Amino acid sequence: MEEQLSNSLSKLTDKLSGWFDALILNLPNFLIAIIVFTLAYILSRYLQGWTRKFTQRFIKQPSIRGLIANVTAIVVVLIGLLLSLAILNLDGTLKSLLAGAGVAGLAISLALQGTLSNTFSGLFIAIKDEINVGDWIVTNGYSGKVVSINLRNTRIKEADNNIVVLPNTMIMDNPFKNYGLTQRIRSTVTCGVSYDSNLEAVKKIAISAIEELFPPKYNEAIEFYYTDFGGSSIDFMLRFWVDGREKLNALEVKSEAIMKLKEAFDANDIDIPFPIRTLIHQNNAVEELKIKTPEFSNNNN
Repeated sequence: MEEQLSNSLSKLTDKLSGWFDALILNLPNFLIAIIVFTLAYILSRYLQGWTRKFTQRFIKQPSIRGLIANVTAIVVVLIGLLLSLAILNLDGTLKSLLAGAGVAGLAISLALQGTLSNTFSGLFIAIKDEINVGDWIVTNGYSGKVVSINLRNTRIKEADNNIVVLPNTMIMDNPFKNYGLTQRIRSTVTCGVSYDSNLEAVKKIAISAIEELFPPKYNEAIEFYYTDFGGSSIDFMLRFWVDGREKLNALEVKSEAIMKLKEAFDANDIDIPFPIRTLIHQNNAVEELKIKTPEFSNNNN
């Protein structure tokens, strides 16, 4: 019994002695590995801050900038870890870690396929600068102002103040219209004037009124066309340019244009007639019926 105990202690002592000798022999490598990993960690922190500042020039979403900065820092730390393991001659451990990381990465990517898809879509949206906070967009049957873009979804505030949350993949995989990509857009208003109006004067007055309200820029021109002989009026279409970065006020733009045209026509005694229908009774009496729904309408081209 005592002999067995003595042998066990001897083996333990030999093992500890061997470990101590190995530690002494590998102490320089161990110190170098610690230094390399420490430098990698310090470098990752520096690159993380630098990446945030650098990406601020072309990425406006803080969440996207934070993701890119964190990924950069993690990559640098992983490189430092791999170098440290290689310095310690832990090639077997290194291969095991790489193999395990590959399997784990495959499993995680399959489990988080939707989330990763939304994340990469968010990155693409931010980098390509196709949609920014404050733009007015129309997509997937929704129309509103973009209030936030994060790694998973884009939030849109509609005209009725409701918030629509759309996954980034839905925006990237479907057509969308972004009014914020165009600085100037064209708006259209249609109207009609009475048959006894001076058409040349109507044209000049209408163009002058809109030009005062929404002055043209660059090589833009206000377009005026008579379009139809209506039932009770000669109809025309007026097209003009407005700033398009804030498209949510499209209805307000047309409302102001209509009010300005009405004011100008009233000042120059130009009549915007009501539709008139002629009713014939059995006793051959003729009656003119005025329907009080002005022929003022508008659409947007």
